[in-house]
Amino acid sequence: MHPSNAVAAASHPDPYPYYRQLLAGPALYFDAGLRLWIASRAEIIRQVFDNPHCLVRPVAEPVPKAIAGGDAGAVFARLIRMNEGAAHAGPRRAIGQALAGLELAAVAAKTGRLATMLERRNSLADGAALTRWLFDLPTWVVADLLGVGDADLPRVASRVAEFVRCLSPLSTPQQLAEADTAARSLNRRFAELVRAGSAAPGTLLGEVARQAAETGWTGQEGMVANVIGLLSQTHEATAGLIGNCIVALLGQPGLQQRLRAAPGLATALVREVARFDPPVQNTRRFVARATSVAGVALQPGDVVLLVLAAAGRDERVHAQPDSLVLEREDRPLPGFGHGRHACPGHGLAFVIAATAIRHLLERPVALGRAELGWAYRPSANGRLPEFFNVGSEGRS
Repeated sequence: MHPSNAVAAASHPDPYPYYRQLLAGPALYFDAGLRLWIASRAEIIRQVFDNPHCLVRPVAEPVPKAIAGGDAGAVFARLIRMNEGAAHAGPRRAIGQALAGLELAAVAAKTGRLATMLERRNSLADGAALTRWLFDLPTWVVADLLGVGDADLPRVASRVAEFVRCLSPLSTPQQLAEADTAARSLNRRFAELVRAGSAAPGTLLGEVARQAAETGWTGQEGMVANVIGLLSQTHEATAGLIGNCIVALLGQPGLQQRLRAAPGLATALVREVARFDPPVQNTRRFVARATSVAGVALQPGDVVLLVLAAAGRDERVHAQPDSLVLEREDRPLPGFGHGRHACPGHGLAFVIAATAIRHLLERPVALGRAELGWAYRPSANGRLPEFFNVGSEGRS
């Protein structure tokens, strides 16, 4: 059965037949039930990304009402990915250059070390342990890069998981309160790192500080907020990328054997899954001034839902769009954004995910069990598999 709409599709067991229907329909159409314009074709999504009047937040609500006025809202208000304009150009450049300067081979080695550490805490003996492992690993890696010590990694990862919940419209009042507490804790922790001198050459936090000084970005609060933002993006998006790679390995005949024979293909798998079954299925743009897209007039206050996962299956861009093909040479990845809001951390995410997959392929206990099943975490935009043992905990 198809999902009820394009938002519900993100966590549907198989939304891709529905996405094919979207791609066969109008370039841009209005869903009266959602009160959203829907864009699914790759070219139309690119046009919306490039349109200067289509913004990441509504002009009248720069911070979601549910978190405005709290500590989580204060972090959100400073995030470069949630803001536009010249004032954020310097911070965006500083973060981008700091990430671009990472030595990815060293990141892979660090990921392997932390994957083993985490496995001692989560033995990968069942689906629930595998889920905890894949959500914690990316956060541990980025926190370590930022200068957090091994002993503090579990606590920081736990606070990041609590903070991330405030970014969902599905959050409960209790989760919103926990996100405020987590934001205060993370703010204190990373402000301490800056003051203690851990923001020095050799850490990602130190490189962010150096790039900030060169670009004229001042204000510790903004730097700390965007470090928290980097961790929050990593926590769900990279974990979802790893999880969707696991789903591909479990569901595609012969794929595990192929990658065990050639572990170097893990990076190609990650890149192809980022197109084929991306962790970020959709995003929104808010119309600030009258404009038009695909010949459709849009008015201030209109909202456009960009169905990124459908664009990844657009046959106008991708040959054999519904086949997972590791050898693709040209693979646009709408799930990582485009233009002024393209994700600067995609290279980091790919290295973490590929290293995680190689780690799991070396452990048949993790991926070789016929009883391993999965379901998708409720989300308005993310495709985040959670694994379980079939027949356990009421699952079947």
